[in-house]
Order: sequence, then C-alpha cells, then structure tokens
Amino acid sequence: MPASRSVVIGVDSSTQSTKAAAVDADTGELLAVGRAPHTVTGTAGARESDPEEWWTALVAAVRSAVRDAGVPAGSVTGIAVAGQQHGLVALGPGGRPLRPALLWNDTRSAPQAAALAARLGGPEAWTDRTGSVPVASMTAAKWQWLREHEPERAAAATGVRLPHDHLTERLSGTAVTDPGDASGTCWYGTATGAYDREVLDLVGLDPALLPALAPTGATRVDTLAPAAAEALGLPRTVAVAAGTGDNMAAAVGLGLGGAGLLDHPVVSLGTSGTVFAATRARPAAPGLAGFAATDGGGTYLPLGCTLNCTLAVDRFASLLGLDREDAAPGGGGGVVVLPYLDGERTPDLPHAAGLVTGLRHGTDPREVLGAAYEGAVFTVLRALDELLAACGLDPAAPDVRDRPLRLIGGGARGRFWTDTVRRLSGRPLVVPAAGELVALGAAALAAGAVTGSDPVALAAAWGAGAGECLPPLPRDEETWNRIAGVLSATAPTLLS
Repeated sequence: MPASRSVVIGVDSSTQSTKAAAVDADTGELLAVGRAPHTVTGTAGARESDPEEWWTALVAAVRSAVRDAGVPAGSVTGIAVAGQQHGLVALGPGGRPLRPALLWNDTRSAPQAAALAARLGGPEAWTDRTGSVPVASMTAAKWQWLREHEPERAAAATGVRLPHDHLTERLSGTAVTDPGDASGTCWYGTATGAYDREVLDLVGLDPALLPALAPTGATRVDTLAPAAAEALGLPRTVAVAAGTGDNMAAAVGLGLGGAGLLDHPVVSLGTSGTVFAATRARPAAPGLAGFAATDGGGTYLPLGCTLNCTLAVDRFASLLGLDREDAAPGGGGGVVVLPYLDGERTPDLPHAAGLVTGLRHGTDPREVLGAAYEGAVFTVLRALDELLAACGLDPAAPDVRDRPLRLIGGGARGRFWTDTVRRLSGRPLVVPAAGELVALGAAALAAGAVTGSDPVALAAAWGAGAGECLPPLPRDEETWNRIAGVLSATAPTLLS
C-alpha cells in the first residue's frame, strides 16, 4: 500500500476483549484486526476489570493491527475508541485508577438505582430529563454505590470517567467525552445536551471531576500524547477523536443517524442482547434507555438491553456438555428457559435467577439448549417491541412487522441464533457482511476527526451495513406465547 494512503484505527474496547481495526480511510477496506483479551472478575453480582489491562490490551491490539495490515506507521492518521457503556472508572493522582472499574453488568448497585429512580419526581421525570431511568447498569447508580460502600475512595477521586473516556484520555492527554456515551450515565441531560446539575448534586458528584463534552464523537480532541505515541509505535501527529460508546459506534458503522437511515431496527447478539433504532424523535419510555446518538445533530438512539444473551446460552451448553451448535433443530419443544443467569436489565430484574420449566423424563438435552436460545431471543425481541412502540410504531402492524431487522454481533454468525430470531420474529433479516461494526464505526469517527467529514456518511459510503438478506420464516406463535405465559406466571417470584 502506498504510504500516501490514509489509514485510521477504530478500537472496540468491549467487556471481554479489545479489537483494533486498521481501515483504509478512503475505501473503508478492513486491512487487519488486532485482538487482546480482558479479564472480568467478581461473583454475586460483582463484575469488575482493571482499566490498566484495557490500556495494555489496546496497545497490543493496535500494534498487531498495524503490523498485520502491512502499512507504515506514518500512514496512520487517526484513532478513536468505542468502549463498553456505563462502566465507572474512578481516577486518583496521576490519572490512574483508584480501584478496578465497575462494569455495566455489575448488579450490586441495584438498590442505589431504585432509590435514585424514586427521586426527582420518579421514573417519568428521569426519562424527561436524561432519557433513562436509573437501573443497576447506569453509571450514576454505580457512583452512588461507591459513595455508600467505599466512601474513602469516592472522596479521593480526582476524576470520574466512562471506559472509553479513560482510554481516550490515555491516548490524548485530554479529558473528553461525547453526547452518545455520556447519555448512558443518567447525569447527562438528553433534553439539554449538558450535564444535569441537579442530578450531580443528588449523587454528590462535583462536575469538575467529569470530562468536557465534545460536540460529537468525531470531534478532534488532540493528537497522540508523547507516551501514547511511544507505546503504540505511531507518530504524535495521529488525530485522536472523542470516540463514543459501543452501541453508538455500531450505529455509525451501519450508517444510521445523521443523514442516514432512521427508524431502522437493529438487533445485536453479544454478551448482552441489545435492540436500537436511530430516530429524530426523543422517545421517553421508562423501560428503555433513551440515549443520544454520537453525531450531536439531534439524532437519538433509544435502546433496550438484556444482560443474558450469547454468554447465557454458552453457559447452558457447558452445563449440558454440548457445543453451542448442538441445539435441537426445532427448538425447545415444550421446555421453557428464562436465562436470567445474571439478573436482567430489560425487564429490570437485577436479582432474578435463571429458570427452566417443562422438563420431562424423555427431554433431550439438545431441547434444553434450544430452549435457552429461544428464551434469550424472546427477551431481546420483547425489548424490540417496546422500543418500536416508544418510537410511535405499532410492532404488530404489517408495515412494521415486514421491515427487516439488521442482525449484528457475534450471535449473528451462528446458525441457531439466526434461525431462532427468524422463527420468533417472523421478520426478514439483513446480516451485514462486516464482522467488526463497532470497530468500523470507531474508525469512521477517527476518519471524521482527520477530515472533518460526517462519519455516518463515510460509513454508509464504505457499505459496512450491507450484507446477506434472509427471508422471513412463519412466526412461531406457539413458542412465543408459551414463553410469555411462563414469564407472566413467574413475574412475582422474579421480582422478589
């Protein structure tokens, strides 16, 4: 590749690993992907990671991507980080973490979330102000947990960051965030585009501890700091974008938002299951997260999130001594699995445990695994119906039901996942060919920081959202109604 061609790096720092994509900024060609794992620790609802390991993984992944792409370091012009949302990084002297980060799926802060949700006028007032009601996932609840359980650390904090904020600051030396990821804290007002001072007062957080708000995730905040440039083996002239959260970056990678497609439902099957759509409306539904998009242009990204998706199904496969692809072709038969192995977020059931019912003497273990797929997909699609209704659409209307779903995430590569989504949704699917949409979205943000171009338009021109079209299957109403009946009957127990 000629040295004159521009290469940008998009970093996907997720719960389990870091992936760094080296992308041709002009064509969107994915040149190479570097990978490095993360360690997640904790039991009984705790989920923590050492942010220093995120940085080490980022350095390793970026170096690997540049090396495998076969490009000179001088051809790299920009970098952006898309990070797992909601995590709490408390910094001390020197900008180093005071403790392991509290991750989005750490449910210990559920009591603090419930107490916060009852304040400031209740759930409806929260959605009006911040777009979201505090749940255990949200950063405000985690900060409150830290204040109550580790007050000496909260008092010693010199900075409070989201995961992608922390990594961007390590890259650039500048403390900055973007509207998209900030909207997942519950202390950013999606109605005002600024931090909500009353919420900050409620949780005892000095706004001076927070990063500045960049207009968009593609905002050029600085170039690489000397120490970062040395660690990465890249020139100091590399532009650093503000970056964003992983869900916002996936939307950018799909070309959603800005002047791109709106109200186009997306289902992401990963460690968590998420559903989102880019819309100009500002939906306010207590059961959803009413995020802002990262473009800063009045686009919103309402989202439903389930804690138990591919990881829960893999756990069932392990318990049954099966491979994840060994599920019974027809699904669970009469078996129902509610896979709430780590509590749940949508619906908000932080203390729920998994449930298996309908077992018989002759039940095949493969049917139980099939039922785990069905339970996970049911939960995600149920959140999708809620999201569509919040956008003013009738989920059962033929014109809405016939719209294809964009299916992304690791599960989108699995035959049983795609078959189960088609069977329970009755919808056509589009499975994008690009496998690293979060990293590609981050790369588009990096390219936007370099050129000043709209990153959504860039990603749309790259064609990252294009892919295989799968026709619908007849909707399996019987299985849907059976799972819904079990959930309804057990709701009082799950809520206790």
